[in-house]
Amino acid sequence: MRRSLTLAGLAVFGLPGLAFAQTPAATGSWIGPFAVIAAGIGMAIAAGLCGLGQGRAVASAVDAMARQPGAAARIQTAMIIGLALIESLAIYTLVIALILLFVKGIQFS
Repeated sequence: MRRSLTLAGLAVFGLPGLAFAQTPAATGSWIGPFAVIAAGIGMAIAAGLCGLGQGRAVASAVDAMARQPGAAARIQTAMIIGLALIESLAIYTLVIALILLFVKGIQFS
């Protein structure tokens, strides 16, 4: 364990100099337009599937509450936590899409 941590520390502090040796990207690159398209498609798929998942989760929770009204508070708590986790997946996709857009997609120069 100690050996792997030592090697990881050496890699972190010793290898960043290799990153400065890279050549700049070409000005007429195709990466930018494809990054914009990938960000849009990825966000559309994530939003759609998260919406479907949230709809199914709420429908199942309402069905469970109708069957056992005494456990409605516990079911509602579990449903809200589940909805927050589902929504976090869409937020993660939004963060990745914004990284794609502002790093590779939108060039302000």
